[in-house]
Amino acid sequence: MPARRPRGLTESLMSRCVVVTGANRGLGLELARQLAARGDRVIATARHPESARELKDLDVRVERLDVASPASVAAFADAVGDQPVDLLINNAGKGGMRAAFEEMDWADVADFFAINSIGPMRVTQALLPNLRRGKLKTIASITSRMGSIDDNTSGGAYGYRASKAALNMLNRSLSIDLARDGFTCVVLHPGWVRTDMGGASAPLLPPASVENMLRVIAGLKPSDTGRFLDHEGKPIAW
Repeated sequence: MPARRPRGLTESLMSRCVVVTGANRGLGLELARQLAARGDRVIATARHPESARELKDLDVRVERLDVASPASVAAFADAVGDQPVDLLINNAGKGGMRAAFEEMDWADVADFFAINSIGPMRVTQALLPNLRRGKLKTIASITSRMGSIDDNTSGGAYGYRASKAALNMLNRSLSIDLARDGFTCVVLHPGWVRTDMGGASAPLLPPASVENMLRVIAGLKPSDTGRFLDHEGKPIAW
C-alpha cells in the first residue's frame, strides 16, 4: 500500500525545488522535513551545516548560508547555480526580545534588522533569476504577529518588533514590483510555536504550524500577493 500523503498536499507543489533558509532547527527543520517527505527537492540552509546533524539526516541538499553576510549570500547563490527555484521560504531569523528601553543595545537592534529584515530581501534578490525560471514564482517570508503595529499593545521587544515590521513593508513593496512577472509574495505568522525561539510554554508544536503554513502556501492565488497572513491563512492587521 502506498504511503498516505500529508494533509494539505496538492499536485501544484509536488516535485518542485524549494529553498528553506535557517533549516538547522525549529520551524526551518520541520519545513525541510515535511517538504522532503512529500517529494519536493529541498535546498536547506544553515550557518553551520557541519553541526546540523538532524538536517543532514533528511533527504535534502544542505548548503551554508548566513543571511546577514553579503559574501555568504553570494556564495550560496553561486552554489545554487542555474537551478530553477519554485518556492523560497525565508525562515532564518533572530529572536531574543526583552530589554528595557534604557538598557537597549542598539548594535543588537541593528543585528535584528540585518537578519530579520535585510537578510530575507538579500536572499530573495540573489535568487531572483532562479525564481524567475521556476514554475510557482512564490516567496514566503516568516514574520511574526509582533511585527503588527496594530497588534502592539504591550510595548517592548524593540529590535524584534521593528525588524519584523520592516520585513512586512519590504515584502509589500516586493509584491508590487514583482506582480507584473507573476510572483506571489507573502509574509506568514507561524503562530506561537514551541521552539527554541518560542519557548516551552508555546501551545503550538512545529509539525502543526508547518503543516498549516504549507497548506496556506499551496492555496495562494495571485490576488494574495503582499498579504500578511497567519498560519491558518487568516489576515493580520498591519
